Amino acid sequence: MYIHVGEDVMVRTDEIIAIIDRDTVQFSEEIQHFLKTKDKNLCNLAKGSYKSLVITTGKLYLSPLASSTLKKRSKKYSNYENLL
Repeated sequence: MYIHVGEDVMVRTDEIIAIIDRDTVQFSEEIQHFLKTKDKNLCNLAKGSYKSLVITTGKLYLSPLASSTLKKRSKKYSNYENLL
């Protein structure tokens, strides 16, 4: 299944490694260093300030959607997949 992470971008749920809220990203030196090393794989989907960071197997997305919203969407799809 796919999850909408912002703009017109859909990401496969099985490719998502982590969804991290903006406050954690801003206050974690480790995450800041990680983002600097992965700069070429970073895609900013937020037109203004981002609300969450979505880490996938291939890319990093700065999403305009809140981490709680993305988490709910991913759980919804994973529960649906378990029913099939």
